[in-house]
Amino acid sequence: MPKGVPLTVPDDGLTTAQRRNLPLLMVNTGDGKGKSTAAFGLAMRAWNQGWDLGVFQFVKSAKWRIGEQTVLERLGRLHEETGEGGPVDWQKMGSGWSWSRKEGSAEDHARDAAEGWQEIKRRLAEERHDLYVLDEFTYVMEWGWVDVDDVVETLANRPGRQFVVVTGRRAHPRLVEIADTVTDMGKVKHQMDRGQKGQRGIEW
Repeated sequence: MPKGVPLTVPDDGLTTAQRRNLPLLMVNTGDGKGKSTAAFGLAMRAWNQGWDLGVFQFVKSAKWRIGEQTVLERLGRLHEETGEGGPVDWQKMGSGWSWSRKEGSAEDHARDAAEGWQEIKRRLAEERHDLYVLDEFTYVMEWGWVDVDDVVETLANRPGRQFVVVTGRRAHPRLVEIADTVTDMGKVKHQMDRGQKGQRGIEW
């Protein structure tokens, strides 16, 4: 796609402007580093355009507050105070909602993740947000915590102009099939391979 020009133009009866405004389902997958980081960078772009953001973080502990959460929540408060950018709603799921701080069992996490998915479905039906970030949602699908058919049907047929980005390794083939943009981030090297753990400012 040199200079941002598509290689082909579909015969779909749409103008360039209409096609440009079609909502996208995007997937960041693969074993390489940066899947969530890219999604949160996208969220910051969307915030700058005044979009309403819904961030739904799965799997990570509810006790773990990553740097992107702090930044995006501050941007959300800036919007409330000045009208700049757009609103931000950040929810943690899979280890409980934001107000849950218990570790819980695998069964607890599975139930919480399933409840979280039901909430996302409600918001999609209401057309609540402009951009949904489903962080590490591929694992929830892989582990059977949500029904793959239900996820595919819901995301493929979401109403209105709602953009969705899903992150995590081993994206389900059916999710890849219905997505508009899929990035497979391959790992060449990672510091953890030599026993070096994550660092402040890099991993969180």
